[in-house]
This record gives sequence, C-alpha cells and structure tokens, in this order.
Amino acid sequence: MTDASPSPVPDLSGGVLATYLAAKLCHDFISPAGAIMSGLDLLNDPSAQDMRDDALGLITDSATKLVALVQFCRVAFGAATTSERFTGDELKALVDGMIKGGRATLDWRITETTFDKPAARALVNLAYLTAAALPTGGVATVTSRRDGDRLVLTGLAEGTRARFKPEAATGLAGRRLEEGLTGQWIQPYWLWLTVKEAGGILAAVTEEGRVAIEARMPI
Repeated sequence: MTDASPSPVPDLSGGVLATYLAAKLCHDFISPAGAIMSGLDLLNDPSAQDMRDDALGLITDSATKLVALVQFCRVAFGAATTSERFTGDELKALVDGMIKGGRATLDWRITETTFDKPAARALVNLAYLTAAALPTGGVATVTSRRDGDRLVLTGLAEGTRARFKPEAATGLAGRRLEEGLTGQWIQPYWLWLTVKEAGGILAAVTEEGRVAIEARMPI
C-alpha cells in the first residue's frame, strides 16, 4: 500500500472541520427526516387514506435509518457517549445499520474483542468507507490483526466498479480539498486525522476491481 501519512498537514482549524462535519451530518440526516415528514403528510391527508400502509412503512424505514445514522455518528464523529471501550459486535452493528439496503456485502473478520475510542472511531469509519467504495455491489472485507505493538485494521473492497471518488482519495491522503465536494472528502479526511492523532499511519491503494485501506495504530 502507498503510505498516506507523510502528506503535509492541511491548515484546517477546528472550527473549519466542525463546519464541514456539521454540513455532512445535516446532509445525511435530511433525507430520512424528510421521508418521515412525507409519511406523516400522507397520514394526515384525507384524500390519501388508501396509502396509509405505505405511509407507515415509509415512516418506519426512515426512522430506523435515522436512528442508525445517529448511533453511528456518535462513535464515528463524536465523543461516543460515556463508553471508553467498545466490543467488535457493537461496532459491527453500527456499520450494518449504515450499509443496510446498499449493494455491498460486509465480511466482518474482526478478531479483537474490545476497542478503545480512537480505534473504534477508526474502525467504523474505515469499514463504512470500504463498503461505500462498492457503488454497484461487491464484498467489503474488514479485518483486524496485531503486528507487534500495533493494531492493524484493513478494509478491502472487491467489486467490478470498486473505487474511491477523487475527493475521498484526497482525504485518505490527508490532503486539503482544493476542488470537488467537501461532503465526499470530510469523512475520509476525518479517518486520516483520527489515525494520525492516535500516533498511527493510514495507507490506501486502488487497483482494478479492488481498493483497500489500512490503518496501523498503537495498541
């Protein structure tokens, strides 16, 4: 893999990063929240009572998605509640909730039983970005192993159109975005920053039909 960590640290203040993250969260939340409102509008429309079951289904699915988003983001971007450590099963459930309904299949091969906050944050972001690199389907394999005093987290996306968007590749390399969509850049950059601030190294590679991300973090 090509080591992404030596890139110059972008001149981004905490306020700027917070703005980018807030914009991404608002973008992600508005779709299920808007769908819930649409379902409620149908329920309250006297002329659409024949669509009541459809409206209830829309509300249920959208509320489930919204809750999954909130739970994921608390760990991926926030202080992650009061928990200091997370189990592998807890983190898998967060990722499953995010990719449910998508075309990627998650192959979770995590051998560690517990993760501290930095490692947990890195793992859920890495796993989600691996699955997101498979827009038309494929297998996202997420693994963990120990290498001396390092925890190695790897995400391998294999599929016919496996790819990182240019903005994502920029973020994974720890570079500031000069052009493109900040919403596509901020989460990969946040992963790079999480790994770097924990004293680790992030690497990414792209090949025909497969892309991979590897994070090496102190144990």
